[in-house]
Amino acid sequence: MSAPAIPLRLTAPDPGWTVDADVVVVGSGVAGLTVALRYAELEPAAKVLVVTKDGLSSGSTRWAQGGIAAVLDPHDTPEEHLNDTLVAGVGLCDVRAVRTLVTDGPGALRRLMARGARFDRTGDGELQLGREGGHRRRRIVHAGGDATGAEVQRALVEAVRAGSIEVIEHALVLDLIKDAQGRARGVTLHVMGEGARDGVGAVHARAVVLATGGMGQVYAVTTNPVVSTADGVALALRAGAVVRDIEFVQFHPTVLWLGAGSTGQQPLISEAVRGEGAFLIDHEGERFMTGVHEMADLAPRDVVTKAITRRMRETGREHVYLDGRHFGREMWETRFPTIYAACREHGIDPVTEPIPVAPAAHYASGGVRTDLRGRTSIDGLYACGEVSCTGVHGANRLASNSLLEGLVFAERIAEDIHAVRPSPGDPVPASAQEGLVDPRVRSRVQAHMSAGASVLRSRESLMQTARALRDARWTPVAVPPRTESWEATNLLTVATALTGAAAARLETRGSHWREDHDVRDDNEWLGHLDVTLTEEGLRMTYTPHEDTMPARLAQELTAAGLDPAEVDALIARALEEDLQEAGDVTSLATIPAEQRAVADVVARKDGVVAGLAVAEAVFVRLGAARAERTAKDGERVRAGDVLMTLEGPVRGLLTAERTALNLLTHLSGVATLTGRWVEEINGTGARVRDSRKTLPGLRALEKYAVRCGGGVNHRMSLSDAALIKDNHVVAAGGVAEAFRAVRERYPDLPIEVEIDRLDQLDPVLDEGAELILLDNFTVEDTARAVQVVKNRAKNRVALEASGGLTLESARDVADTGVDYLAVGALTHSAPALDIALDLRG
Repeated sequence: MSAPAIPLRLTAPDPGWTVDADVVVVGSGVAGLTVALRYAELEPAAKVLVVTKDGLSSGSTRWAQGGIAAVLDPHDTPEEHLNDTLVAGVGLCDVRAVRTLVTDGPGALRRLMARGARFDRTGDGELQLGREGGHRRRRIVHAGGDATGAEVQRALVEAVRAGSIEVIEHALVLDLIKDAQGRARGVTLHVMGEGARDGVGAVHARAVVLATGGMGQVYAVTTNPVVSTADGVALALRAGAVVRDIEFVQFHPTVLWLGAGSTGQQPLISEAVRGEGAFLIDHEGERFMTGVHEMADLAPRDVVTKAITRRMRETGREHVYLDGRHFGREMWETRFPTIYAACREHGIDPVTEPIPVAPAAHYASGGVRTDLRGRTSIDGLYACGEVSCTGVHGANRLASNSLLEGLVFAERIAEDIHAVRPSPGDPVPASAQEGLVDPRVRSRVQAHMSAGASVLRSRESLMQTARALRDARWTPVAVPPRTESWEATNLLTVATALTGAAAARLETRGSHWREDHDVRDDNEWLGHLDVTLTEEGLRMTYTPHEDTMPARLAQELTAAGLDPAEVDALIARALEEDLQEAGDVTSLATIPAEQRAVADVVARKDGVVAGLAVAEAVFVRLGAARAERTAKDGERVRAGDVLMTLEGPVRGLLTAERTALNLLTHLSGVATLTGRWVEEINGTGARVRDSRKTLPGLRALEKYAVRCGGGVNHRMSLSDAALIKDNHVVAAGGVAEAFRAVRERYPDLPIEVEIDRLDQLDPVLDEGAELILLDNFTVEDTARAVQVVKNRAKNRVALEASGGLTLESARDVADTGVDYLAVGALTHSAPALDIALDLRG
């Protein structure tokens, strides 16, 4: 006899009241309140309703100690933040999502400050930047030392209270309401209290946003508050939405150990403590992180958690220690007042003794699958924050990316709802199997999850946990619908899905550690586990990671400033265009399927090579088993030089040849032409720069090729910097007017101005331009402009010569003292470098 099925709806009374809204946001943390506030700004007349399980100020956000990661230091770059995030995510981050996070993040943080959030600053008024595990630079802003979440929550709550957003507090969300087409049209919920909305009711809305936070209460010991019972993920599963990568639960390595048998929410010892120089030791005082990872105590969280767990197992101890005694009392009291108070409350003085710590469930990297606009697999249902899986975190979240993710993707959700304007539909009654589990099983479920599906996992432990969870569905008595039984059902539903996914993933990756499969396996498991709930139970699907190229190539492209996902998509489009439905008919007809060979990629002309990793990715995609490069991007090669040797099926090599060489010869042509310009002006102090005159879809690659040739890049897009040209001046009524209009609307963007007459230079300097483009100036006027800037400019002003430049005139122009020569021809009309593929034999 099988166990009762996981219910597709929670047993509950029919709604006794109804509220209509344009948008209903479930959750009142950083994600939920940011969605509500941003949408209210976009649609002032709209009715926005926030539903929250506790008070408006409760939830997980206020417990965040570490801070918010964002690129604010001039020496830091979004690419470095992206790379740190990708390393932590162990191959499963969505590069597009991470790029969105790191590029939109600084602006989102500034808008949070504009809403009233106050962060710690240095003596000269600059934001104080800290460092945490996995970050190679200081880029973490914090408030009150270690009370960042509380300050963020305070600012957002005050902003909500000051506006027209309606709030229903102490309301547990139950299930999604849909219309006849299966679109989300609201939620049912239970309000705990007295008044007109007491008991079960319904909110009807055009769009539903889940921002319910985490699921830490699935485990016996966690940093999450008591309200984090996986309500949003459970609702999404019952509604039929896709939940992705739920097995990746991050266990924070340093949680205050309160003694054997302690359960529930435990005090967190922020990673920022290690960021400021505290270190881990065992009971013998040995620093055991040294030699484990190049970043030692500041390694990514999964590395530290595993090292702590190993040391605890080796020594038979239940905890290790975090030593910050060298900080001194003043630093503890000013930089980490919340942590210091928590330690003292439990009888520990971190000034005089090390802090006992052990890992505990902390953050869910997986959740309800969304796209870059927060859309789930159900039309009209959005998810944001910890309940969602945007692809940012991969297999392991990088410290302090969570609050940033909530800010960035919340704004995108609000803007998407505003742009899409979901049409209202009539809700229809649900007809799905209902059920509840006995709330008395809650502690049992948590204990089994901590024992068998925690930091250490194996087939045996997961099978035992799965059996225990199935048994927990049985109950000898009728279970009344109430808060405790709804929460227990949510916990059991999500625990079952998590355990199933953990049992299915036969590898160790990020925060998922299988003792019986203790290595990362990119050949079999570079992909995602998608879970859905049907009438037959949980259904699991393996979806290959979108960045399908080998990890080493993806890392190489990322290090070069390229997006592996975009390169992979470009290759896919090119091959689809080349092969059509029938494929390479000539190779199919003339070459046996089993025939293999070695082939060389050979330069036919002298030049500078660029794009070897891209070409290799094409060959590997079509079956090349081995690729050895004998040249590097940016190197000068001579006719006859072998650039790369390949081995694999002949059909695959020849089918890949045209696409691979199209890309390689074009990019190498760009690099070669750039190299000629760079040689021509060598020693002058000027640099060769490209423009946006690029082929559609190839801009990033062509600009990379310019760098390979020794040049530098101008703007990537129209949003990177403002460039005021002659038509903008005409439209605005003058160059000064155009400059002021841009500065007023985009105060943080650099402003560049193009002028075509020398008499326009003074007004531009008066306005404070940072870069001035001298369009079609003669050599004589260019020299005069350089002299004017030297005599007048108080701050650094760069000059760029553009228009009408030739290789013959380049030296004369560069000798005037300009900073840049902008050459659109580099990317627009560079001749391809002749490169061929030669089969041996």
